[in-house]
Amino acid sequence: MARRTKVLFICLGNSCRSPMAEAVAREIASDVMEVSSAGLAPLGHIMEMTRRALVANGYPAEGLASKPILPQAWDAADLVINMSGRPRDLAFQEFDKVEDWDVDDPYGDDIETYQRIVIEIEGRVRDLARRLRARKTQGARR
Repeated sequence: MARRTKVLFICLGNSCRSPMAEAVAREIASDVMEVSSAGLAPLGHIMEMTRRALVANGYPAEGLASKPILPQAWDAADLVINMSGRPRDLAFQEFDKVEDWDVDDPYGDDIETYQRIVIEIEGRVRDLARRLRARKTQGARR
C-alpha cells in the first residue's frame, strides 16, 4: 500500500468534532489517510450524542477516546486539521502543517445539531480525501 497522509484532527475537548472526523475519515478515506484525533483541553470522554450521531450515519464509534495532543502525534502528523475555533496561528506554535476548518461546536446541543455537524464534517473529509487522492495521482504520474 502506498504511504497514506497522517492526519491529526483537533478540536477543543476531543469529545465531539475531532472524533467525528476521525471516525468518518477511517471509513471513507482509509486509502489516503491514517487518522487520529486529540483536543486542546480534552474532556476525557466522547459525548454520547457524538456516538449516536456517528452510528445513525453508519460510522462506527468504537475505539474513539478523548485525549490530549501528544508531541509524538503532532510530530508524526503530515497534516493537522484544526476545528478548535481558534485560528491556527494563535492556537499552535508550529502552524505550517495546520489547516483551519470552521465547524460549529455541538457540545451540549441536541441530536439534530450533532447530526448536522456529522454531515458537514463528512463533506469536508470527502473534499480532503479528494484533494489527497488527486495529489497521489499526480505524484504517480511523475
